[in-house]
Amino acid sequence: MEVLKNLQPASVMHYFEEICAIPHSSFDTKRISDYCVEFAKSHNLKFVQDDHNNVVIYKDATKGYENHPTVILQGHLDMVCEKDEDCDIDFSRDGLRLKHDGEYIFAEGTTLGGDDGIAVAYALALLAAEDLKHPALECVFTVDEEVGMLGADAMDMSVLEGRLLLNCDSEDEGILTVSCAGGARSDFKLPISYEKAEGKAYCVAVSDLIGGHSGVEINAGRANANKVLGAILNRLPVHLISIDGGSKDNAIPRQSVAMLMTQAEDFEGRFARAVQETKRLLPETETDVKFTCEPIEAQEAMTQAANDAVLGLLNDLPNGVQKMSADIEGLVQTSLNLGVLQTNEDYVRMAFSVRSSVNAEKEGLLSELSALAEKYGADYDESGHYPAWEYRKDSVLRDTMIKTFAELYGKEPIVEAIHAGLECGIFCDRLKGLDAVSFGPQMYDIHTSRERLNIASVERTWKYLVAVLERL
Repeated sequence: MEVLKNLQPASVMHYFEEICAIPHSSFDTKRISDYCVEFAKSHNLKFVQDDHNNVVIYKDATKGYENHPTVILQGHLDMVCEKDEDCDIDFSRDGLRLKHDGEYIFAEGTTLGGDDGIAVAYALALLAAEDLKHPALECVFTVDEEVGMLGADAMDMSVLEGRLLLNCDSEDEGILTVSCAGGARSDFKLPISYEKAEGKAYCVAVSDLIGGHSGVEINAGRANANKVLGAILNRLPVHLISIDGGSKDNAIPRQSVAMLMTQAEDFEGRFARAVQETKRLLPETETDVKFTCEPIEAQEAMTQAANDAVLGLLNDLPNGVQKMSADIEGLVQTSLNLGVLQTNEDYVRMAFSVRSSVNAEKEGLLSELSALAEKYGADYDESGHYPAWEYRKDSVLRDTMIKTFAELYGKEPIVEAIHAGLECGIFCDRLKGLDAVSFGPQMYDIHTSRERLNIASVERTWKYLVAVLERL
């Protein structure tokens, strides 16, 4: 302990080091939750701890701020636990081995958990301070954010009175996040049957596409292997045996493979021509894509009806960016990604990740998918719904944070929205009229053993947080 004792701000570093000494992976948050409760008790602060290990600690306004609006400061208690192969740490019992080089704080051989331990440290330092000016505070520590925002989703929001939310779960200093996408998963199961098929058999594939995250990289020129292969097959006389591509609905698939029967003469030549026609439609970024066509042993294929349904549905399903934001330049507003295409014994599964920063558009897109499932006779299911954090055109909190940043640093912060989910979406959905902004100090390589937290940025962000609270 006390590896960080000479770093500033001293109180923040003290609590961050204490947090890092307590195991706190997702689904293992009881100890860190109890630590927060003991902190509240030792400082004579009111608190609430629920059955899920979420904690809220309350602090009264300082003199002169009694009539100012209550502020919620929020972060999550759990961390992603990754380590190097030769690291002997047991995340269920061991604390982290902190190091610093004067510029960065990191953990030896493991993730640091700066995401989101630094938010908890900031909040505890605020709660412990006796010389700061601030409105009434409600410091909210949620659990299991990294595995689906489960703590926030399960939390009873009636324990909160504040309608100004400072979320400290961003990793880029100088960027204020003011909106995020909501989302859901949709799943198709299209029944299939097989029959004896005539002709030759082939295995055809699309591979070596770039791929990426279906939220933040959906607008980065990444082709979807499942849709590319579907476009090729819809140009050819084939009877599918199987078709498979991708393993996660929230990842843009890089490869898709189909086995098929065909009676076409010169199928390999026809495939090559279909590839050339399809390649013209690919993003210019996809320079390494490969297309293959190899003979295989003949076998049963899908019936004509099943084959036509699979290829018809695959062709008709929307994919990729559906709408860009009119309020924030460059922001994808609504999208979907066909991340999984999987042939099973008696059905073909197609799974999507659907996202939108406008809840009504998300629901509209899901309705469109449901209608296509009905058209083609597929079983359809939705799961994992989480709400969008919609952009507020008028935001007192955002305006205050922009003005304060400019006063401190002589330039305005970047204001952005992200096409992925944040806990702010859940809080804004449950607390009507909530005004929220997400910010944080500079971190790099989160969720990896290379994760590091910039020391100077921690201090600057602390001073910024204190200054914002003085102005609210």
